[in-house]
Amino acid sequence: MVKLEQLRADLHTHSTVSDGLNPPSENIKLAKEAGLIALGITDHDSVAGIDEAIQMANIMGIEAIPGIEISTVEQGQDVHVLGYFIQYKDQRFLKQLKELEKFRDRRNAMMIEKLNELGIDIKMEEVLAKIRREDANVGRPHIAEVLIDKGIVQTMEEAFDLYLGKNGQAYVNPIRISPEEGVDIIKEAGGVPILAHPGIYDNDEMVVRLIRYGIKGIEVYHPDHSEEDEKKYQQMADQYGILATAGSDFHGSRGGIMFHAPIGTKTVSYDIVEKMKATL
Repeated sequence: MVKLEQLRADLHTHSTVSDGLNPPSENIKLAKEAGLIALGITDHDSVAGIDEAIQMANIMGIEAIPGIEISTVEQGQDVHVLGYFIQYKDQRFLKQLKELEKFRDRRNAMMIEKLNELGIDIKMEEVLAKIRREDANVGRPHIAEVLIDKGIVQTMEEAFDLYLGKNGQAYVNPIRISPEEGVDIIKEAGGVPILAHPGIYDNDEMVVRLIRYGIKGIEVYHPDHSEEDEKKYQQMADQYGILATAGSDFHGSRGGIMFHAPIGTKTVSYDIVEKMKATL
Protein backbone atom coordinates (compact mmCIF):
# COMPACT_ATOMS: atom_id res chain seq x y z
CA MET A 1 0.00 0.00 0.00
CA VAL A 2 1.32 3.43 -0.98
CA LYS A 3 1.86 5.78 1.95
CA LEU A 4 0.81 9.44 1.82
CA GLU A 5 4.46 10.47 2.19
CA GLN A 6 5.21 8.75 -1.14
CA LEU A 7 2.51 10.69 -3.00
CA ARG A 8 3.76 14.08 -4.14
CA ALA A 9 2.08 17.42 -4.86
CA ASP A 10 3.33 20.61 -6.49
CA LEU A 11 1.31 23.44 -4.95
CA HIS A 12 2.33 26.48 -7.02
CA THR A 13 1.82 26.76 -10.80
CA HIS A 14 0.70 29.39 -13.30
CA SER A 15 -1.14 29.13 -16.60
CA THR A 16 -2.26 31.28 -19.51
CA VAL A 17 -4.92 32.71 -17.18
CA SER A 18 -2.16 34.90 -15.75
CA ASP A 19 1.48 34.96 -16.88
CA GLY A 20 2.10 31.28 -17.59
CA LEU A 21 2.56 29.89 -21.08
CA ASN A 22 0.48 26.70 -20.87
CA PRO A 23 -3.29 26.31 -20.57
CA PRO A 24 -4.41 24.98 -17.18
CA SER A 25 -5.25 21.61 -18.74
CA GLU A 26 -1.70 21.25 -20.07
CA ASN A 27 -0.29 21.89 -16.59
CA ILE A 28 -2.38 18.99 -15.34
CA LYS A 29 -0.99 16.73 -18.06
CA LEU A 30 2.56 17.75 -17.13
CA ALA A 31 1.81 16.99 -13.48
CA LYS A 32 0.60 13.52 -14.42
CA GLU A 33 3.76 12.94 -16.49
CA ALA A 34 5.84 14.05 -13.49
CA GLY A 35 4.18 11.38 -11.36
CA LEU A 36 2.31 13.82 -9.12
CA ILE A 37 -0.92 13.02 -7.33
CA ALA A 38 -2.03 16.67 -7.01
CA LEU A 39 -1.33 20.08 -8.54
CA GLY A 40 -2.10 23.54 -7.18
CA ILE A 41 -3.61 25.94 -9.71
CA THR A 42 -2.49 29.34 -8.40
CA ASP A 43 -2.75 32.05 -11.03
CA HIS A 44 -2.11 35.66 -10.12
CA ASP A 45 -5.30 37.32 -8.86
CA SER A 46 -7.44 35.02 -11.02
CA VAL A 47 -9.41 31.79 -10.70
CA ALA A 48 -10.50 31.64 -14.34
CA GLY A 49 -8.51 28.49 -15.08
CA ILE A 50 -9.66 26.30 -12.21
CA ASP A 51 -12.66 24.65 -13.88
CA GLU A 52 -10.58 23.69 -16.93
CA ALA A 53 -7.89 22.24 -14.68
CA ILE A 54 -10.39 20.22 -12.63
CA GLN A 55 -11.98 18.78 -15.76
CA MET A 56 -8.61 17.58 -17.06
CA ALA A 57 -7.56 16.34 -13.62
CA ASN A 58 -10.67 14.16 -13.49
CA ILE A 59 -9.67 12.66 -16.82
CA MET A 60 -6.03 12.16 -15.82
CA GLY A 61 -6.84 10.71 -12.42
CA ILE A 62 -5.09 13.31 -10.26
CA GLU A 63 -6.29 16.16 -8.06
CA ALA A 64 -6.44 19.81 -9.11
CA ILE A 65 -6.29 22.00 -6.01
CA PRO A 66 -8.25 25.24 -6.54
CA GLY A 67 -6.01 28.11 -5.60
CA ILE A 68 -4.84 31.65 -6.24
CA GLU A 69 -1.79 33.85 -5.69
CA ILE A 70 -2.91 37.24 -4.43
CA SER A 71 -0.64 40.22 -5.05
CA THR A 72 -0.10 42.55 -2.09
CA VAL A 73 2.45 45.20 -1.14
CA GLU A 74 4.59 45.69 1.97
CA GLN A 75 6.76 48.83 2.07
CA GLY A 76 6.82 49.12 -1.72
CA GLN A 77 7.67 45.45 -2.30
CA ASP A 78 5.54 42.72 -3.82
CA VAL A 79 4.37 40.12 -1.32
CA HIS A 80 2.37 37.17 -2.62
CA VAL A 81 -0.15 35.23 -0.58
CA LEU A 82 -1.23 31.84 -1.86
CA GLY A 83 -4.73 30.57 -1.12
CA TYR A 84 -5.89 26.95 -1.38
CA PHE A 85 -9.29 25.27 -1.51
CA ILE A 86 -10.96 28.63 -1.98
CA GLN A 87 -14.64 28.91 -2.83
CA TYR A 88 -13.66 30.23 -6.22
CA LYS A 89 -17.18 30.87 -7.49
CA ASP A 90 -18.20 33.02 -4.53
CA GLN A 91 -19.50 36.31 -5.96
CA ARG A 92 -18.04 38.51 -3.24
CA PHE A 93 -14.64 36.93 -3.78
CA LEU A 94 -14.86 37.41 -7.56
CA LYS A 95 -15.76 41.07 -7.06
CA GLN A 96 -12.66 41.53 -4.89
CA LEU A 97 -10.52 39.99 -7.63
CA LYS A 98 -11.91 42.53 -10.11
CA GLU A 99 -10.66 45.30 -7.83
CA LEU A 100 -7.23 43.68 -7.66
CA GLU A 101 -7.17 43.60 -11.45
CA LYS A 102 -7.51 47.39 -11.50
CA PHE A 103 -4.38 47.71 -9.33
CA ARG A 104 -2.53 45.38 -11.70
CA ASP A 105 -3.59 47.36 -14.79
CA ARG A 106 -2.47 50.63 -13.20
CA ARG A 107 0.90 49.18 -12.32
CA ASN A 108 1.46 47.83 -15.84
CA ALA A 109 0.73 51.27 -17.29
CA MET A 110 3.14 52.93 -14.84
CA MET A 111 5.92 50.48 -15.72
CA ILE A 112 5.46 51.04 -19.42
CA GLU A 113 5.54 54.80 -18.83
CA LYS A 114 8.78 54.45 -16.90
CA LEU A 115 10.33 52.30 -19.63
CA ASN A 116 9.41 55.01 -22.12
CA GLU A 117 11.14 57.57 -19.90
CA LEU A 118 14.24 55.38 -20.05
CA GLY A 119 14.17 55.65 -23.84
CA ILE A 120 12.65 52.21 -24.46
CA ASP A 121 9.84 52.35 -27.01
CA ILE A 122 7.18 49.98 -25.72
CA LYS A 123 3.41 50.29 -26.00
CA MET A 124 0.58 48.71 -24.03
CA GLU A 125 -0.81 47.26 -27.26
CA GLU A 126 2.39 45.24 -27.68
CA VAL A 127 2.10 43.90 -24.16
CA LEU A 128 -1.57 43.00 -24.53
CA ALA A 129 -0.68 41.05 -27.68
CA LYS A 130 1.31 38.67 -25.45
CA ILE A 131 -1.68 37.39 -23.48
CA ARG A 132 -2.85 33.99 -24.61
CA ARG A 133 -6.54 34.05 -23.71
CA GLU A 134 -9.19 36.73 -23.33
CA ASP A 135 -9.65 36.30 -19.57
CA ALA A 136 -5.93 36.50 -18.77
CA ASN A 137 -4.38 38.95 -16.33
CA VAL A 138 -1.44 40.94 -17.67
CA GLY A 139 1.77 40.82 -15.64
CA ARG A 140 5.44 41.71 -15.74
CA PRO A 141 6.44 38.59 -17.71
CA HIS A 142 4.31 39.86 -20.60
CA ILE A 143 6.23 43.15 -20.54
CA ALA A 144 9.46 41.17 -20.36
CA GLU A 145 8.49 39.21 -23.47
CA VAL A 146 8.20 42.46 -25.43
CA LEU A 147 11.59 43.59 -24.15
CA ILE A 148 13.07 40.29 -25.37
CA ASP A 149 11.39 40.65 -28.77
CA LYS A 150 12.88 44.13 -29.15
CA GLY A 151 16.36 42.92 -28.26
CA ILE A 152 16.51 45.14 -25.17
CA VAL A 153 17.26 42.06 -23.07
CA GLN A 154 18.06 38.46 -23.91
CA THR A 155 16.22 36.58 -21.18
CA MET A 156 13.35 36.86 -18.73
CA GLU A 157 15.83 36.93 -15.86
CA GLU A 158 17.69 39.84 -17.42
CA ALA A 159 14.44 41.74 -17.94
CA PHE A 160 13.63 41.44 -14.25
CA ASP A 161 17.18 42.17 -13.07
CA LEU A 162 17.56 45.31 -15.16
CA TYR A 163 14.05 46.71 -15.40
CA LEU A 164 11.08 44.89 -13.85
CA GLY A 165 12.30 43.32 -10.60
CA LYS A 166 12.34 45.11 -7.25
CA ASN A 167 15.78 46.60 -8.01
CA GLY A 168 15.02 47.31 -11.66
CA GLN A 169 15.09 50.71 -13.32
CA ALA A 170 11.41 50.59 -14.28
CA TYR A 171 10.09 49.00 -11.10
CA VAL A 172 7.07 50.70 -9.59
CA ASN A 173 4.58 49.54 -7.02
CA PRO A 174 1.54 51.74 -6.47
CA ILE A 175 -0.53 51.45 -3.31
CA ARG A 176 -2.20 48.06 -3.17
CA ILE A 177 -3.72 45.88 -0.48
CA SER A 178 -1.54 44.77 2.43
CA PRO A 179 -0.49 41.14 3.01
CA GLU A 180 -2.94 41.00 5.92
CA GLU A 181 -5.76 42.06 3.60
CA GLY A 182 -4.70 39.30 1.20
CA VAL A 183 -4.89 36.78 4.03
CA ASP A 184 -8.35 38.08 4.95
CA ILE A 185 -9.63 37.77 1.37
CA ILE A 186 -8.52 34.14 1.23
CA LYS A 187 -10.01 33.30 4.60
CA GLU A 188 -13.31 34.98 3.72
CA ALA A 189 -13.38 32.80 0.58
CA GLY A 190 -13.05 29.73 2.79
CA GLY A 191 -9.44 29.08 1.80
CA VAL A 192 -6.12 28.27 3.44
CA PRO A 193 -3.64 31.21 3.28
CA ILE A 194 0.04 30.38 2.74
CA LEU A 195 2.85 32.92 2.33
CA ALA A 196 4.59 32.41 -1.01
CA HIS A 197 8.41 32.23 -1.30
CA PRO A 198 9.31 34.15 1.90
CA GLY A 199 13.01 34.02 1.06
CA ILE A 200 12.75 36.65 -1.67
CA TYR A 201 11.34 39.36 0.60
CA ASP A 202 14.34 39.80 2.91
CA ASN A 203 11.89 40.61 5.68
CA ASP A 204 11.58 37.85 8.24
CA GLU A 205 9.93 40.23 10.71
CA MET A 206 7.03 40.47 8.26
CA VAL A 207 6.96 36.68 7.89
CA VAL A 208 6.64 36.22 11.65
CA ARG A 209 4.04 38.99 11.83
CA LEU A 210 1.93 37.25 9.20
CA ILE A 211 2.27 33.92 10.97
CA ARG A 212 0.94 35.55 14.11
CA TYR A 213 -1.78 37.21 12.05
CA GLY A 214 -3.08 33.86 10.93
CA ILE A 215 -1.44 32.40 7.83
CA LYS A 216 -1.53 28.61 7.95
CA GLY A 217 1.85 27.99 6.39
CA ILE A 218 4.84 29.23 4.43
CA GLU A 219 6.21 28.06 1.10
CA VAL A 220 9.49 26.64 2.37
CA TYR A 221 10.60 24.86 -0.81
CA HIS A 222 10.77 27.10 -3.89
CA PRO A 223 13.17 27.35 -6.87
CA ASP A 224 14.34 30.81 -5.76
CA HIS A 225 15.22 29.62 -2.26
CA SER A 226 18.73 28.57 -1.31
CA GLU A 227 19.35 25.51 0.83
CA GLU A 228 19.93 27.91 3.72
CA ASP A 229 16.53 29.52 3.05
CA GLU A 230 14.81 26.15 3.02
CA LYS A 231 16.45 25.12 6.27
CA LYS A 232 15.59 28.43 7.96
CA TYR A 233 11.94 28.46 6.90
CA GLN A 234 11.45 24.80 7.71
CA GLN A 235 12.68 25.57 11.22
CA MET A 236 10.35 28.58 11.36
CA ALA A 237 7.39 26.45 10.28
CA ASP A 238 8.25 23.88 12.92
CA GLN A 239 8.71 26.54 15.59
CA TYR A 240 5.29 28.10 14.98
CA GLY A 241 3.47 24.86 14.22
CA ILE A 242 2.39 25.83 10.70
CA LEU A 243 2.53 24.01 7.37
CA ALA A 244 5.70 23.88 5.26
CA THR A 245 4.65 23.80 1.60
CA ALA A 246 6.44 23.57 -1.73
CA GLY A 247 5.89 24.57 -5.33
CA SER A 248 7.74 24.93 -8.60
CA ASP A 249 6.15 28.33 -9.40
CA PHE A 250 5.95 26.95 -12.92
CA HIS A 251 5.31 29.51 -15.67
CA GLY A 252 6.62 27.64 -18.69
CA SER A 253 9.61 28.09 -20.94
CA ARG A 254 10.27 31.30 -22.84
CA GLY A 255 13.00 31.20 -25.46
CA GLY A 256 14.07 27.81 -24.21
CA ILE A 257 14.65 29.13 -20.69
CA MET A 258 12.41 27.97 -17.87
CA PHE A 259 10.93 30.77 -15.73
CA HIS A 260 11.34 29.46 -12.17
CA ALA A 261 11.18 25.66 -12.58
CA PRO A 262 9.41 22.73 -14.28
CA ILE A 263 6.33 21.18 -12.68
CA GLY A 264 7.36 18.66 -10.06
CA THR A 265 10.68 20.31 -9.24
CA LYS A 266 9.58 21.30 -5.73
CA THR A 267 6.99 19.08 -4.08
CA VAL A 268 5.51 18.09 -0.74
CA SER A 269 4.04 14.81 0.37
CA TYR A 270 0.28 14.52 0.04
CA ASP A 271 -0.16 14.48 3.80
CA ILE A 272 0.48 18.26 3.70
CA VAL A 273 -2.52 18.59 1.39
CA GLU A 274 -4.55 16.53 3.85
CA LYS A 275 -3.45 18.80 6.67
CA MET A 276 -4.56 21.81 4.63
CA LYS A 277 -7.98 20.27 4.19
CA ALA A 278 -8.18 19.64 7.92
CA THR A 279 -7.85 23.37 8.60
CA LEU A 280 -10.89 24.27 6.47
